[in-house]
Amino acid sequence: MHAADLLSDRARLTPDRVALLDLHTGKEYSYAGLNARANRLANWLREDLGIGKGDRVSILAQNSIHTLDLFYGLAKIGAIFAPLNWRLSANELVYIVNDLEPSLLIVGPEFTSTLAEMRPQIGVSRFAGIEGAAIEDAMTYEEQIERANESEPPRPALTAADTYCILYTSGTTGHPKGAMLPHRQILWNCINTVISWGLTENDISPVFTPLFHAGGLFAFMTPILYAGGRILLARGFDAEASLQAVVAHRCTVILGVPTLFQMWRQSPAYANADFAHVHFFISGGAPCPPDLMQAWRREKGVVFRQGYGLTEVGPNCFSMTDADSVPKTGAVGRPIFHSRMKLVHPDTLIEVGAGETGELLISGPHVISGYWRNPEATAKAFIASDDPAWPWPWFRTGDMARADADGFYTIAGRFKDMIISGGENVYAAEVEAVCREHPAVADCALIGKPDAKWGEVGLLIVVLEPGQTASPDQLQAHCAARLARYKVPKEILFTDALPYSPYGKVMKGVLRGELVG
Repeated sequence: MHAADLLSDRARLTPDRVALLDLHTGKEYSYAGLNARANRLANWLREDLGIGKGDRVSILAQNSIHTLDLFYGLAKIGAIFAPLNWRLSANELVYIVNDLEPSLLIVGPEFTSTLAEMRPQIGVSRFAGIEGAAIEDAMTYEEQIERANESEPPRPALTAADTYCILYTSGTTGHPKGAMLPHRQILWNCINTVISWGLTENDISPVFTPLFHAGGLFAFMTPILYAGGRILLARGFDAEASLQAVVAHRCTVILGVPTLFQMWRQSPAYANADFAHVHFFISGGAPCPPDLMQAWRREKGVVFRQGYGLTEVGPNCFSMTDADSVPKTGAVGRPIFHSRMKLVHPDTLIEVGAGETGELLISGPHVISGYWRNPEATAKAFIASDDPAWPWPWFRTGDMARADADGFYTIAGRFKDMIISGGENVYAAEVEAVCREHPAVADCALIGKPDAKWGEVGLLIVVLEPGQTASPDQLQAHCAARLARYKVPKEILFTDALPYSPYGKVMKGVLRGELVG
């Protein structure tokens, strides 16, 4: 069973129903229209460019209909959707593109200068521009698919294990890893979410998060299109305009990160916003402050939940009822359908006792198959199943959690050294490695510092080389030239020495206790 027919089947069932409204252009797309675009994209790539099963195609662009063309169209010919994180620097993107080796790179007008910086360092030979992007020796995307055949392309031999898309996650060793999401993961995320969250064809949901993120693609967009509902697609996020869209289009299920909910609450539109049509709001990407959830409930009388997920296991791993959302504030819910979870000691892998905190392991058909061209990382991430009746291995999330007597899980922290700032993962090792490239830096350590707006921000503690000087501004500029803006430490402190363990590792717990509390 594969996922290449998800949009085709939905278009066959409800061809004339509106599937998507592009908030940037104001254009609506029916399911039949959305499917026709995906078919034209698939036929152009297959017939004119020879792209087929296993080939990667990447897009560097903000949210638009073109990303949906690729997401659904590539699967029909067995090719792999590999979107690029446009928040990354050209230097970071070069590594990912060379790792992926895409057969075609599609670029939006906002990123032509980024491409120009990347181009001498990447091996891609074919490019296409969207929305008038001026790229030398590139095809014009819209012209190509406009003349392509809109009939269903012939399917290659596909299985549930074939890779549907590759999404890169920040690496703890300094390089990002390409998570390979198989067809089964795309399908089972739809099934699990629709069943566990109670989605229907009557649901309307906005997508404000980027479509290079698992959250943007899979939290609501693909499950709701699977169920026959409607998606509002935003180009970016504007607090006032997005809140007005939620109200004007009577959205029923809304996903955001804690920062987004804070910005909405501070928006002038919030005071008079009527959310009677909303079934529930759900916060993901980072722990949501209970006070923030309670404020929304108190001020707006809404149902507000906390979610949990990862690129590797899907964004929707737990669920709870409306009634449970208040007494279980802070918990992420009970495990979804068609999934297994357990908590283990992160070193011994022995299951912890009831109520104890352990590393969260997740198993099921909604888990990735591994990391692209990285067998070592794949081997470290999985533990083989010991149940012959359950073939799926256990994925090590690196997150610490505990379960209460009612089976509700609460995420306690991260075993891996990672900061979540505004819903974005920032791995300390990557930032530290860049900072150490500065000639004045002898050593450094990045820790998370609580922040009212972003949830956490990076606090970098630096030891300078003897006789060297550097200012916080200089080090931030050094990092900004090499990293995405959200990864640049928001605060830099200097110290004479860092606390080390007997094994030579920086004891970040000591630093947090001294500097963060």
